[in-house]
Amino acid sequence: MKHFLFLIVALLALCACNSSHGNSTAAATVNDTIDSKTKLSNMNEVQAYLKECRAFFIATTDGDQPRVRPFGVAEVINDRLYIMTGKKKDVYKQMTANGKFEICALKPSGTEWLRLSGDLVADETLAVKEEFLERNPELKSMYKADDDNMAVLYITHATARFCSFTEQERTVAF
Repeated sequence: MKHFLFLIVALLALCACNSSHGNSTAAATVNDTIDSKTKLSNMNEVQAYLKECRAFFIATTDGDQPRVRPFGVAEVINDRLYIMTGKKKDVYKQMTANGKFEICALKPSGTEWLRLSGDLVADETLAVKEEFLERNPELKSMYKADDDNMAVLYITHATARFCSFTEQERTVAF
């Protein structure tokens, strides 16, 4: 069953989208018209969804080759949605070379998923890294806020598509 769900998530992450959904310029235009309260509400909704899914898959590029891998934590800190990784990992190198990404997260039901796209921006703020670790103490055995390896990246120009086999798709931005 786990292999089947992984396959579904991987296929969803690689599915073709309507061209406007993957376009950062279109997302930026939408984001410019949303007030800050709505953006924060949308961001919190996406974070809650990712937490419910527990694991989510992020797609990056390595030259012209797509790469997909699992992540498990996302936090809203200072009105930004962050993910984290290690600077020594290939995924970090890919994210900083090309900040465009897509996340796919599948709910445990297997019938609802989220597709989140946008741009990632590295943030070296020590206080953000410390807060991220405080909220995710299981990561403290692998990372330290000042270890020159921990990387936190926040999402900009985000478009989140809430999808389901039984409901109409809903899109939010932040």
